[in-house]
Amino acid sequence: MGYFNAIFLIIAFLALVLRCTETLSEDVPLVFDYYKETCPLAENIVRRHVAIALVRDPRMAASLLRLHFHDCFVMGCDASVLLDSSEGIVSEKQAGPNLNSLRGYEVIDEIKYYLEESCPYKVSCADILAIAARDAVELFQVAGTSKHHTPNGSRLKHGKESQNHASPPNAPPSAHLREHQLSTGGNVETRGGPRWEVLLGRRDSLEASLSGANQLIPAPNSSLETLIANFEQHGLDVGDLVALSGSHTMGKARCLSFRQRIYDDFKYSREHNDKYKRYTTFRRMLRSMCPESGKDHKLAPLDHLTPAKFDNHYFLNILEGKGLLGSDTVLVTQDHEGEILKQVWAYASDEELFFASFAKSMVKMGNINVLTGDQGQIRRNCRFVST
Repeated sequence: MGYFNAIFLIIAFLALVLRCTETLSEDVPLVFDYYKETCPLAENIVRRHVAIALVRDPRMAASLLRLHFHDCFVMGCDASVLLDSSEGIVSEKQAGPNLNSLRGYEVIDEIKYYLEESCPYKVSCADILAIAARDAVELFQVAGTSKHHTPNGSRLKHGKESQNHASPPNAPPSAHLREHQLSTGGNVETRGGPRWEVLLGRRDSLEASLSGANQLIPAPNSSLETLIANFEQHGLDVGDLVALSGSHTMGKARCLSFRQRIYDDFKYSREHNDKYKRYTTFRRMLRSMCPESGKDHKLAPLDHLTPAKFDNHYFLNILEGKGLLGSDTVLVTQDHEGEILKQVWAYASDEELFFASFAKSMVKMGNINVLTGDQGQIRRNCRFVST
């Protein structure tokens, strides 16, 4: 009898150990110094190549930030957005919100290539996305634009090489440019945008979700109610929605994305005297570059006043009725309780408050449904699952 009791206790103990091990593998937290021992220069390598990418194309800053956002909103921050279509996988790149719109894949490829040269199979693609988004925001500055530029115009007074091996990128920048970027940032200046410490330790997914990308990424003409519900579905609140919307201080949007804003919405505004949609000079400017049909891929800056800076002018713009997208405008036109409007005013009046809130919300967004421990994998090539 004692023998069987002993066997039972041993089995129970082993089951408990197994359960605890599984729990640990599922709940391993992200940490700031995850690569301290395995790849101590990981963040420096990412930063160097983000800086180089911004010298080539300053617009890439917004593209890298958007890439991280589109990744996190579909299955979590797991680099699923980077996967190409292959056996058993239909790429999220083919989804409506991403097709012919999402950019920056080649920049991530380049970063991953050099990380694999330094630290093979150590740094996940998901972590690269998170670090690159942070660095893109901090380093964003169009070459030749004065850091202290004050815009004209009225302002509110309130203050397959193999699928498992990354190929070297085409025409890599010169070694001289690399060293210059590390020491000075090249033509890209740190212009005072928010910087935050990125929690690390994410792992890469083994799958993608085309349907998720089509359904879960907010549309540029979303209503406020839809935006709030979408963000809450991802564990983000209204405050995060407003703060993260401020990323529209940089980047551009296609005519296809804002046509409704400048035609259908303005017809509505004439009937309802909506002051946020009646700014006729702004309307004429947008209509001159975006006709009612055609020129779908013509680009306009999301922040028409200071498109070369990451600042709080996005909030000033939407308060003046100059938000480019419908999803920008609804923050002030559909907020019937006034709480969002108060937050918009606060950010419009205090850039440091916006920066602090934006950084906090970016950390929060970067933690959505992450894979850690033994979940997922570390891909060798961000475009394909490693086998």
